[in-house]
Amino acid sequence: MPVHPAPHTAPRRKARSTLWALPLLASVLLVAGVIVWAWRSDLDEEADRRATMIADALSTEAQLRGRVDVEMVHLQDLAKQIPKLPRNAKALADNAHVADGLRRLWLSVTWLDANNRIVAHVPDQQPMTDSAIRESLDSAGVSAHLVQPVGGDKLVVRYSAALLLRRGAPWWLTRKYDVVLIDSSDQAIASVDEVPLRLDPTLHENYKVLVGGNMPGTYLELSLREVQRPFWRSLPIVLVGGFLALMLVATALLRRQMRQISRAEDAWRTEAAWRQAMEDSALVGLRARDADGRILFVNRTLCDMVGLTAQQLVGLAPPMPYWPPESLDEVMVRNRRNLAGNAPRDGYEAVWCHQDGHQLNVMVFESPLIDADGTQIGWMGSIIDITARKQLEERQRHQAEAMATQSRLTTLGEVASTLAHQLNQPLTAVIGYNAGLQRMLGQDASASPSLLKALKSQGEQAAEAGRIVQRIREFLTRRAPQRELCDLPAVARRAVELLQRDLQRQQIQIAWDIPAKLPPVYADPILIEQVLINLVRNAADAMGGHGSAGHIHIAATLDTPQQVRLAVGDDGPGLEGRNIEQLTTAFYSTKADGMGMGLAICRSIIELHHGSMSADASPSGGARLSFSLPVFDNAHHHSTDEETSL
Repeated sequence: MPVHPAPHTAPRRKARSTLWALPLLASVLLVAGVIVWAWRSDLDEEADRRATMIADALSTEAQLRGRVDVEMVHLQDLAKQIPKLPRNAKALADNAHVADGLRRLWLSVTWLDANNRIVAHVPDQQPMTDSAIRESLDSAGVSAHLVQPVGGDKLVVRYSAALLLRRGAPWWLTRKYDVVLIDSSDQAIASVDEVPLRLDPTLHENYKVLVGGNMPGTYLELSLREVQRPFWRSLPIVLVGGFLALMLVATALLRRQMRQISRAEDAWRTEAAWRQAMEDSALVGLRARDADGRILFVNRTLCDMVGLTAQQLVGLAPPMPYWPPESLDEVMVRNRRNLAGNAPRDGYEAVWCHQDGHQLNVMVFESPLIDADGTQIGWMGSIIDITARKQLEERQRHQAEAMATQSRLTTLGEVASTLAHQLNQPLTAVIGYNAGLQRMLGQDASASPSLLKALKSQGEQAAEAGRIVQRIREFLTRRAPQRELCDLPAVARRAVELLQRDLQRQQIQIAWDIPAKLPPVYADPILIEQVLINLVRNAADAMGGHGSAGHIHIAATLDTPQQVRLAVGDDGPGLEGRNIEQLTTAFYSTKADGMGMGLAICRSIIELHHGSMSADASPSGGARLSFSLPVFDNAHHHSTDEETSL
């Protein structure tokens, strides 16, 4: 099935997939800023250029008007001398003011009378007719005129407007601007160039100003010679335009590269997710280590085995927290052997510790860890939890032992049943002979009372032995015990009396701790007596094997309102770590000549009476074995007998 990314990672991946557009966006913002800057700079330059042109035009106009005014002053000085001059051309030509004017700007000087007839004209090479003079006065032409009345006459000075421009306009101004004098009809009067250029006003910025003064109807026009390109055709705009084009190409390549990387990342992420899913679903623990034994990787199965997270394990160096502390030195030696490349090829078994403290059996297989360059960088381990298999093997072993034990118990039961059957007849004969002897001696008056007492005791013991054999035979044939109302303290004292001689020989004293009002129990007194005999004899043997006399403490308590518990404790060597399960295992014995059946039979008898056995340490430091029996209850003991017999 496909592996989908987590919901919270999808927006993050989508945001990363659009990162390629950030350089382009930044470039667009930069280009937009440069364009705005260039546009604003162009506007500022245009305003500065306009202000400079206006200032230059006004300055030039003032200079031209001043020169014309100077010429007008010279003409006025000449007019003051006219009345004194003869009315002929020679007198006019010989005048110093006329000669100076012709050297400056004047092209000609004409003296007209009241009827506008020429009195004199200088120079006289090309005398003008009256109509020509009138035409020159009425038209701007390519020259300008100054007129000064002299009484009824008047003087007309014609000067070169072009020469006025060339002499009145600075050289730097004529290089920067096309300087033209125009009339009111926008016709060129004079220009600094030989031929007026009259530049296209749509391409060349221009400004004109009225000259005024002695040049009525005349305008000074300045046209910027340099063509002003639009700001979007300037060098910065061209450069940023090229930069933006390059960024578009680079962005396209970057987007293509990022798409390839994204596809590769998606493929890698999918492969990693598949691999992670397989590693996590595997039942085998995986562990990667470097050459020094430091953990590089673990899967979920291994984490579950040891109860630690991957974050807690990755980066750890030996010793590991899951190694058993009691065998740490041995494990470290084996670890150094494995890191040296001497690990068994068919694996090895080890014992690890879970974080909660329980131990587990594992099977470890080590193999070299190779990187992409083919170099071994560590070891890859596959770990299999074989705890269940080991437990199964242990259970199978126990079952085999239990089956063998059951077989031996069956055989022993058959032997015991046969012995009980065979011993029953000799015991019956002994009891009969004993009864006959008692009758015969009872009729003899000379018989010793001590002998009669011994025979009586012998008969009682033989009868008791018969009852014991009969109950054991019934127990082995799985018949129900003969349970009845039973005084447990009396049964205990009777059992101790049977062992009194042996106890005295071993110098063992009995201490009793039995309450006065202990309720009776519901049990078979013969079988319970055998249980007590076995417990007291085991306690005596334990203290005798210890090489010292001691005390046996017999205590009875009301464990619960329905259970009475009787305990037999000693001050011998104690249990030495053994529990009740081990002590009551068939054929298990701490005695050199023991068969290991006593406590096993005792436990079976107690459980048959719906009780339980336990073992713990006695207050005096030895062992204490106890058992519980149900309190006699007349209301339900009949139903209990029926359940036991089923």
